Amino acid sequence: MPSPDAGAPGSGPRRVAVVPDPPSPADDGDRRRARQARAGRNLPAAVAVGTALGVLVALALFVRKEAFVLLTAAAIVLALWELANAFRARRIRIPVVPVVVGGVGMLVSAFLAGPEALFVTFALTAFSSLLWRVLDGPNPVRDVTAGVFTAAYVPFLAGFALLMLAEDDGPYRVLAFLMVAIGSDIGGYAFGSVWGRHPLAPNVSPKKSWEGLLGSTVFAVVLGVLGVVLGLGGSWWAGVLLGVVVVVTATVGDLSESLLKRDLGIKDMGSLLPGHGGIMDRLDSLLPAAPVAWVLLALIVPVA
Repeated sequence: MPSPDAGAPGSGPRRVAVVPDPPSPADDGDRRRARQARAGRNLPAAVAVGTALGVLVALALFVRKEAFVLLTAAAIVLALWELANAFRARRIRIPVVPVVVGGVGMLVSAFLAGPEALFVTFALTAFSSLLWRVLDGPNPVRDVTAGVFTAAYVPFLAGFALLMLAEDDGPYRVLAFLMVAIGSDIGGYAFGSVWGRHPLAPNVSPKKSWEGLLGSTVFAVVLGVLGVVLGLGGSWWAGVLLGVVVVVTATVGDLSESLLKRDLGIKDMGSLLPGHGGIMDRLDSLLPAAPVAWVLLALIVPVA
């Protein structure tokens, strides 16, 4: 039988309201994972590891300078191990023993004897790498080149941070440098993950954006002013200049390591630091910024 409403004037198909199901915990998890994939890191793990590293570095800086030298040496040895493994995937054999021994020697000589000793130790490391690889087997040119590059890229550049540490106000110089470099990373992540729309270098690192670079500059300049004025008794403009210069060099260093990883066909240099990747993935922006910060602070913020 037809329904009573079938012939009623103006009647039509009856509409049934559809109420969407409430989001399930699985949906929330999917969205959270999507945000983390866009940001490129596990944020809770990154924050926890970053905080622990910050506390460890601060304690090493202000308890004893030698403790910071040991901490830096440990980080550099691990970074060299990561690079050696990454190059080995391309059948490039870095002469690990002379590079590691020479790398630790560069750090110690920079802290104890100054820039001349750092340069001499680097030259000795390069020569010993050549000798080691020539005696170890045929076709050494590629391996020696990679070894010298690794020695220059990691321990030699890190030695400039220990040149800053050797000054009377060294802990505050290193702290100002680290504040600016880490602030650059945090600002770039915060601005880039929220507002990033315009890629900075899409062929090298697609997740980096001009908006992220703006955030890096804002954070680095603010922390640079705080570090220079409060820690070193310098002028505010010196902090601004330090922030801008470190942002430029840190960004170049970050992009350079991204280019190296792309060439080697890997995503991260390692996995020792949850949420960050490997040691080299944290040092990539610090290493090229260290010599620039050392020179700049020596020129515009003389030792008190």
